[in-house]
Amino acid sequence: MSPGAARSRRWPLAAIGAPAAVAVWSGWVGLGTLCGFGIVHPLPGIASGFELNTAITLPVGVEAYGAYALGAWLAPGTPAAARRFAKRSALGALGLGMAGQVIYHLLAAAHQYRAPWPVVMLVSCLPVLTLGMAAALTHLLHASGPPADRAPADGRAGDLAPGALVPLAAADAPSPALPAVAPPALVLRSRPARRGRSSRKPRRAAVPDVDALLPLGWRVTADLAARGLPLTRDTLAAALRDAGRPAGNARVGALLARLKTEAPADPAATPAPDPVPALADGGTPS
Repeated sequence: MSPGAARSRRWPLAAIGAPAAVAVWSGWVGLGTLCGFGIVHPLPGIASGFELNTAITLPVGVEAYGAYALGAWLAPGTPAAARRFAKRSALGALGLGMAGQVIYHLLAAAHQYRAPWPVVMLVSCLPVLTLGMAAALTHLLHASGPPADRAPADGRAGDLAPGALVPLAAADAPSPALPAVAPPALVLRSRPARRGRSSRKPRRAAVPDVDALLPLGWRVTADLAARGLPLTRDTLAAALRDAGRPAGNARVGALLARLKTEAPADPAATPAPDPVPALADGGTPS
């Protein structure tokens, strides 16, 4: 398309934008006046007679940024990150512009001379907000690399950005053959087996054989019962020791358990044990 054809198609934009710019400008200036924007002397002591109406900062900042972000959004070749930010901020700027016009005309129709404090707070933040968004968009446009639809000037395919179009000559050029590289040998290493908890139950200690002590134990039991003394581990161990048949704690415990759970055998079939010394009332032999 020739430059003349492009200019001929853009002239309707000037005809449409001129009255819209007048309406938007007057609305923002009027809303700024209702919110406290007015005449200031920005250069006191230098140019004291220079005056500036700060109400013009609203249309210049908000609407100019909206047009800037809209152009970055729709322009071909804009990086993806910058395009997303430009789209969202352009729609936000247009929404703020419409809200500002609506608020001003509602206040003007109601013959209000002062805007409510929420409106004043919102309008006061607009210059700072537009400055921050413009700086962020400019940074994204310059930091995201070259546009996606442009190739390097020297035509080398290795310097192209991700997503760029490859020139035909660079795409058709044969690539140099790469030397064959043998794959590395795989070394299998056995992993040490994990020591888990054994599923076997712990073995119980073997019960001592006390069959040879049972006759003597029954004699001690009968003797203690005749004297009205209880059968305990201590009295049983003392009686066995005094009878010349000492036993350890395990055997004494096993013998005591059997004496309390088994009845005495037939006295005729049981050999006569050694005599048991008499036990005192305290459980010790006399």
